Amino acid sequence: MTLRLILMRHAKSSWDAPWQGDHARRLNKRGRRSAAALGDWLRDRAYLPELALSSDAVRTQETFAGLRLDCPVRFSPGLYLAEAGTLLDRLRQAEAGCVLMIGHNPGIGSFAGRVVTIAPEHGRFGDYPTGATLVADFEAESWEDVDYGMGRVVDFVVPRELA
Repeated sequence: MTLRLILMRHAKSSWDAPWQGDHARRLNKRGRRSAAALGDWLRDRAYLPELALSSDAVRTQETFAGLRLDCPVRFSPGLYLAEAGTLLDRLRQAEAGCVLMIGHNPGIGSFAGRVVTIAPEHGRFGDYPTGATLVADFEAESWEDVDYGMGRVVDFVVPRELA
């Protein structure tokens, strides 16, 4: 059985209101455009998640909303600034065949690098900029069976490539 993971870092956020705190930061104009473009890219390529798991930070919630995807989403405080191990643990609890995870660096970038067998040949994969999106397939019966180094890269994009 093939399972698909779409691993996305939130879109570009604003630093205009530093008194709000990190968790409350909103997307800036570029981030809103990027989220819409990423949603179009996912639909155009038929990378359609059946479930989204996301940090509950404002910028990840706004990123998901901007994608305009027709799937249920679970916003979790446990995914806010989560490390790779936490992301893997949450993924292993998923029950959908195609899962979108939206999170933050450095955890999301670290997870992306660890979960695939061979990293994509892309100059931005290593720093996983805002909006970076990895699509990877796993040959496994369930997400419980997935581990680091098992994912086969299907695609990788950063929002600047979609402008």
